[in-house]
Amino acid sequence: MIELILSVCLLADPNRCKEVSLVYSAEDLSAMQCLVMSMPEIAKWAEGHPRYFAKRWSCRAAGQVAKV
Repeated sequence: MIELILSVCLLADPNRCKEVSLVYSAEDLSAMQCLVMSMPEIAKWAEGHPRYFAKRWSCRAAGQVAKV
């Protein structure tokens, strides 16, 4: 699995940001393919969250970073 990590910020307060994780279950999806496919996925996410904008994003293998 591969994870698309978005750093999103509030439009009304660009200094208030958070990370959002979108996970793809495709076994053969590489990090590069994830980045290529990221724009439509970010657009879909943004459609459902109109108060936020994506500041940056990256891809990595899902579960690489422990959540504390």
